[in-house]
Amino acid sequence: MWILKQFDSLVIDDFEEDVYSYPDHAHAYYEMAYIHKGSGYHHLNQLVLPYRSGDLFLLSPGDHHFFDIKKSTHFTFIKFTDTYYQVRQHLMPNNWQLHTPASLMQLKIFKESKLVLEEPSRTILRKAVENIVAYDKHHKEAWASPVVFYQLLSILGIVREAAGKEHININGHFPKTEEISSYIHQQINNRDNLQITVIAPKFGIAPAYFSTYFKRSFGMSYRQYTDQYRNKLIEKRLLTGRLTLKQIANEFGFTDESHLVKYFKKQAGMSPSEFKKRILEASKSV
Repeated sequence: MWILKQFDSLVIDDFEEDVYSYPDHAHAYYEMAYIHKGSGYHHLNQLVLPYRSGDLFLLSPGDHHFFDIKKSTHFTFIKFTDTYYQVRQHLMPNNWQLHTPASLMQLKIFKESKLVLEEPSRTILRKAVENIVAYDKHHKEAWASPVVFYQLLSILGIVREAAGKEHININGHFPKTEEISSYIHQQINNRDNLQITVIAPKFGIAPAYFSTYFKRSFGMSYRQYTDQYRNKLIEKRLLTGRLTLKQIANEFGFTDESHLVKYFKKQAGMSPSEFKKRILEASKSV
């Protein structure tokens, strides 16, 4: 298995194979894994992500992974240590001082979902990787080259740009659960504002990642949470007896009374009238 030598700060590994040579292994370094061609599955930190030509995966110390190749795959692995960027800080643009390459590659979102790249970013990424490989083959000291260094920064620049388009929070600070739950409670009567494509960007989270983040943070799915909260409010409306089913249905955005009854029965296991009757009978027996 390939490992960084004691004094290596950057190593380029470019190859094609039908069966992946390396077993599942943990990382002590940073790595960009680029797919030139081929397809299969990338097993990363107990998650399985399909891969294809043009995909880029970012790994950091502590990650463990391997590739399950289904179609002969041409890989380029760009592997480096903290030292590689630390000694070249004077070469980095000012906007890289706050969000270093290492901090960007450590973000969990890049381990749990694939970053979507569009043209011309996909072509620029491919050419940058090819430039690095070509330089390494001819000079064998890619670690010392400012040209290679800036090519690597351009790759990470593409990642940052794509993350911004997907509304991914690259600051590494996700909102508190209280902020999200407060928004849900305020908008529970407005189904449009509770769509993932609407709520996710408000909190700087990629829509494709929002469901995963929510379940990990709240211990239940986003839909389960909103359904449970909405149902509790409906129960309160039923027990007060001040509103008709039609009024409750209108308040919570149901098409009509039958839609409300069907929804409530699915959530509570009984119709609204049965629920109200059971609660009232239970209160009389106390």
